[in-house]
Amino acid sequence: MSKVAVVTGASRGIGKGIAVELGAKGFTVYVTGRTVEPGAIPGTIGETVAEINELGGTGIAVACDHHDDAQVRAFFERIASEQDHIDVLVNNVYSAPDLVPWLGKKFWELPIDAWDQVINIGTRSHYVASVLAAPLLLNGGRLIVNVSSSGSQSYGHNVLYGAGKAALDKMTSDMAHELAGTSVSVVSLWPGLVRTELLELGAVTEGDQTYLELPGEGRLDLSGAESPRFLGRAVVALYESDDLEARSGRAFRSADLARELGFTDLDGTIHEVLLRQH
Repeated sequence: MSKVAVVTGASRGIGKGIAVELGAKGFTVYVTGRTVEPGAIPGTIGETVAEINELGGTGIAVACDHHDDAQVRAFFERIASEQDHIDVLVNNVYSAPDLVPWLGKKFWELPIDAWDQVINIGTRSHYVASVLAAPLLLNGGRLIVNVSSSGSQSYGHNVLYGAGKAALDKMTSDMAHELAGTSVSVVSLWPGLVRTELLELGAVTEGDQTYLELPGEGRLDLSGAESPRFLGRAVVALYESDDLEARSGRAFRSADLARELGFTDLDGTIHEVLLRQH
């Protein structure tokens, strides 16, 4: 029986990195995203699938706007018609480009509908996907991953970002309570600073230093930033670990998992550049 994974928001960035690593392990990976044609930010769901296939997996690209419940329901109905189970669900969809103009802004300076953009295309989308995937996961599946952030515990970017991530980690904890006794575990993963396509567009190089300047957060040195595939290796290592059930309901930093489970980034190192230190 083939191993089946779903990675939401995988046109580029962390989602793409996770999907590619699962593909490299021979998974059939369903990849969702809104980007089907090249645009200002590099990456499409088709390009992600091409990389999965090159590495020996089977990639299936499905255009899906996770802000539209009907599209998400149709997506999981399609999987149910093609597969009898899901082994891994990775909830990663997030409207990161929309967050950029709001970085460093106080909550009273943001439009009210910023709440819907950040919380709905993020926390709510993760919940909806989990609900609709549950029947297939409970048929022998093993893992739900919620891509979260240390911003759930400490200030980062703005109030909405932190509120959404804190809610997501609480959702992970409570889902684990209700999944206890099944085959499925659920964790939150906290990446460090990741060299995504969006980050690369904002990077500045001066001499031998490449950095990113974030409003209200200062200058971040990118020399030690992790690749998008580092978190993908974390997902694979968790899936293959013997103690997954004991980890259910908790949040883990990517670098901590690398040390515990014995994997590295593509360059053989364990990077640990965090956006938030406190």
